[in-house]
Formats: sequence, structure tokens, C-alpha cells
Amino acid sequence: MPKVLIPLAQGCEEIEAVTLIDILRRANIEVLSAGLDAQPVKASRGVMLLADTTLDHALTQEFDMVVLPGGQPGTNNLKADPRIIALLQDMAQRGKYTCAICAAPLVLAHAGLLQGKAATSFPGCLDGASGVDLQADAVVRDGKVVTSRGPGTAMDFALELVEILAGKTQREQVEAGLQRPRG
Repeated sequence: MPKVLIPLAQGCEEIEAVTLIDILRRANIEVLSAGLDAQPVKASRGVMLLADTTLDHALTQEFDMVVLPGGQPGTNNLKADPRIIALLQDMAQRGKYTCAICAAPLVLAHAGLLQGKAATSFPGCLDGASGVDLQADAVVRDGKVVTSRGPGTAMDFALELVEILAGKTQREQVEAGLQRPRG
């Protein structure tokens, strides 16, 4: 079973964090949410989130993918944490997936993972990021790097991650249960 780490920083975007955790778990993917410390996480709109564990504990485990929710000041808190930067770089070096939504692709850029890659983010967040092929799509996948625009694209992003980790059939099954209207 694939295993995904979702770090939760103070001030993260709650729609993104909860949607990612929920959709991946609906697909029977093991998800571990980890707070940067042992405190409950107060998300960007004041919603209180309780992580499964702490980042320090999570870092003793192996993951197939790490997914960063965005929001502010959550993104800045992730970017300022050297454990997150080291984790992202290690995951990339080992050929694992590094993923981020909204403002959080800025953390991937800070870790040096977007150089020469196509990516998307919340408008303006990656402006001036050197070497990034900035796209306006809802979800952009370039090799083992997957990025998305923001809260409104969180479900599309999560379903793309399901397809990557569990296949198209599993994605379709999860999506059918969500009763999403077809375009």
C-alpha cells in the first residue's frame, strides 16, 4: 500500500489539507499527517486540525510521496523548517514524489526541486522563481513533481495523486463516490 506524508504547518490552508487527506484515504492509501510540532494546527481560516503525529516521528518512516498543503502563513512555516527542505531533497534524490498546492510550490522551489520543471501555483507565488516553466493549469505533473493552483483545485489535485499511486480505476471509483458533475 502506498504511503503519503502530509506535513501540517500552522496557518496551512484547511480546504487543501483536509481534502488531500480525505481523498487519499478514500482510495485506501495510507496517509500520515504530521504537525511541525506537537501542538494542534490552527489553519489559515481558524479551523483547528489535529495531526496524526509530529514531523520528528514521521521522519523515522518511509514514504512514497510527500504532499504540501499551501496557505499562509503555512507555506512560509514549511519553507522556514530545515527538516522539510531536507525531506523534500531526500525524497527527490530517491526518486519519490514531491507534491505541493497553492503557495506551497514555493517550498519546492526553495528546495531546488522546480529547476527546469513545469509547475503551477497560486497566482504570483512562483513569479520570479528561476528556472521554473510556469503553467496556468489546475494540476501540473512533471516527472515526480506534481503541483496545483489552490483551494478550488484541491479535489482535482488529490484525484491526480490517487491515480499516480493507485491507478486510474481506483481514481474513477473514488471520483464516482464523490458525485462530481462531469464537465
